[in-house]
Amino acid sequence: MIKEIIVVEGKDDTVAIKRAVEAETIETGGSAINDEIIKRIKLAQQRRGVIVLTDPDHAGERIRKIITARVPGCKHAFITQEEATSRGDIGVENASPETIRKALSNLRTDYEAAESDITWEDLINAGMIVHPQAAARRMEMGRQLGIGYCNGKQFYNRCRMFRISREEFAVAWKQLEKKEG
Repeated sequence: MIKEIIVVEGKDDTVAIKRAVEAETIETGGSAINDEIIKRIKLAQQRRGVIVLTDPDHAGERIRKIITARVPGCKHAFITQEEATSRGDIGVENASPETIRKALSNLRTDYEAAESDITWEDLINAGMIVHPQAAARRMEMGRQLGIGYCNGKQFYNRCRMFRISREEFAVAWKQLEKKEG
């Protein structure tokens, strides 16, 4: 059984989690996350710890940001859009049990006022922003680093929030170059 409580968006996500692992969940009820749910997440974080696993889409990202801002120190699990898509629908409920287990084994923790030695210039030099293939590169790097896909500014913020080191970034970048080469 997973010690932490996993925060998901809805009932179908809970079903998918329970197919993959033995765990308890808190459902946000979608992107309209309210104060009562935040209070439950705060209590869960204090008592057992929290893992946030939301859909890899705009609404899921919005929920993740709200939780991160109001409940610091949560762990985060990410799945890619490709892993979460079935018949045009994106969601945790579409991910395979193996994908969910993999995401839960590659957790990242947010830190208030966290710092990373990754700079904006590093992202430009690596083609993560201001590059014709920037979105595809961020998607692959986000997968390798375990921080998910996001736009350039969010990618930079996640590198800082999850304290991605230059070494981690370099290893992922080399893997990306091999894949592209």
